[in-house]
Amino acid sequence: MEDVAAFAGVSRSTASRALNDDAYVSAAAREKVLAAARDLGYSPNQAARSLVTRRTGAIAVVLSEPEARLLDDPYRTAVMRAGYRELADIGRQMVLIFSDTREDLGKTVRFLEGGHVDGALVFAPHRADPLPKALRLLRIPVVFGGQAAGIRRGVHVVDFDNEGGARLAVEHLVAAGRRRIGTIAGPQDQSAPIDRLAGWRKTLLDAGLDPADLAEEADFTLAGGAGAMSALLARHPDLDAVFVASDMMAVGALRTLDAAGRRIPEDVAVVSFDDNATLAPAMDPPLTSVHQDPREQVHAMVETLMQLLDDQNLKPRQQILPVSLAVRASS
Repeated sequence: MEDVAAFAGVSRSTASRALNDDAYVSAAAREKVLAAARDLGYSPNQAARSLVTRRTGAIAVVLSEPEARLLDDPYRTAVMRAGYRELADIGRQMVLIFSDTREDLGKTVRFLEGGHVDGALVFAPHRADPLPKALRLLRIPVVFGGQAAGIRRGVHVVDFDNEGGARLAVEHLVAAGRRRIGTIAGPQDQSAPIDRLAGWRKTLLDAGLDPADLAEEADFTLAGGAGAMSALLARHPDLDAVFVASDMMAVGALRTLDAAGRRIPEDVAVVSFDDNATLAPAMDPPLTSVHQDPREQVHAMVETLMQLLDDQNLKPRQQILPVSLAVRASS
């Protein structure tokens, strides 16, 4: 800093203010300092800067799932990519954390408490997951992507309208004349699949249709979707439509239907959830899917986190983002 100030012909304090984008620096002085920094190859020492600002410049993205499953899930992969891009665009470093076991929980909390990051974005906690409650004790701001397990108040949440999305899907099938509409639901220890199952059931009842014994739970994997579709067909050979709670499970369902000789959509119409750009349009036939964009969710979460860093008294709120239905040949 002393060298930059001398090279630019200004005081050390002026050089410091210019490099920290302080408003109380003339345009001419700022340009001299920035030019000197470029010519000298100056870069700030982050450790020293953190002592002054109390900020690390890093944000944790915490995914409460086994890493093997996360890396095979195209939606979670899209979330991680969106997190990296969104944080990079505002000059923050992403620190990715997988937290699955009780041992992971302790390590995660200790790391977040240790002053290594300025805040955390937390995704996919299960209902029995102790992580959300543990994170409430931290002194750093936390924003949840999806409903926090076991916590309804006092936290910041950004989620999609999962129940409303399921309603869009089932209303589309009912309007197409389908009457035996089954569902392949996601794990019922997570809020999103719980809400999607509720939306399917309520919409069938509103249409005067019986949802009894037409639901099968799976685990958001391709194999899970295939197995659940087999179970539904075994119980209800007259099934004429299925709402699947994720694109990945829908891929498995399509394979099972094809192996069983069912034409799509003539015999069985299929609607899924996520509208993943690498899956839904590429299927044969292309999947009708409820569209949700992980970039929108991550953007809203980062925006909320930045507000929290500026104002620790920001009142907790739940933001529910709208979804839409991308109609394709499968329905």
